[in-house]
Amino acid sequence: MKITDPDFGLSFEVFPPRNLDASFKLWRTIEELASLDPSFVSVTYGAGGSTREVSRAAVDVINRQYGIDVAGHLTCVDATRSQVMDVAHSYADAGAHQIVALRGDPPKSGAEFQATKDGFQSSLELISALADTGKFKVRVAAYPHTHPEAANAKADIDMLKAKFDAGAHSAITQFFFESDDFLRFRDQCADAGITQKIIPGILPVENWTKTKSFSARCGAATPDWLDKAFENANSKAEHDLLSTAICTELCDDLLMQGVEDLHFYTLNDPSLTKTVCRALGRTQREIRLHNVA
Repeated sequence: MKITDPDFGLSFEVFPPRNLDASFKLWRTIEELASLDPSFVSVTYGAGGSTREVSRAAVDVINRQYGIDVAGHLTCVDATRSQVMDVAHSYADAGAHQIVALRGDPPKSGAEFQATKDGFQSSLELISALADTGKFKVRVAAYPHTHPEAANAKADIDMLKAKFDAGAHSAITQFFFESDDFLRFRDQCADAGITQKIIPGILPVENWTKTKSFSARCGAATPDWLDKAFENANSKAEHDLLSTAICTELCDDLLMQGVEDLHFYTLNDPSLTKTVCRALGRTQREIRLHNVA
């Protein structure tokens, strides 16, 4: 394994805490990963905006106390245009001038998206409204494996191009487990005239059983060889060692193929992500918390 440049662009996704224990876990995750010098951290937004206030508070603390650029997630679900844009402006007030703009999933699993009265009808409308403010760098979602609601792979790519045409700056992909899946998707996007940056989303496998179940719901392919490999892991230590090796090899392949940035879905657990990044040659730096008094 050979890494061409350990100073690749690096970012992480975290989700807002719902209780005190989860808060401690989140801040431990941020502190450990901040030492890897990420270019930004994204903070998710619960279904139907269920974590709206907590997400905004997390964005504020990460930006002020850790001095890290933050991308707040924003969705169209269960909110009017005015309410959504109020959240966007509150992100800006908290120092976050990046937004991950998504249509969002309905609060109830399996339900179809229904636009709220006076709400955004799609992610395209949201992206356009955010771009028109001139305040934000807008990031969007992309899907190397066809989105469950898309008619086919071409429709997915056409939608991604429409997002860029609406004002998006870059895209972050759904996770995948084989580098060829991303590289093929990247080539197809280029053939469709997409020139903006597409950042691969990386998921170190913390629990294969849960990951496989979640992958099935969101349309991410899980190759047979990976399934068999984790079946042969007889302990948590073996599972984590295997996960680290597979994820590191995946990231190395991507970097060797000209990928410049990696975005890790951390699930608010820094251990595997940190181990993978260090294996890729990323060095740590001392963290100095900002004075927020």
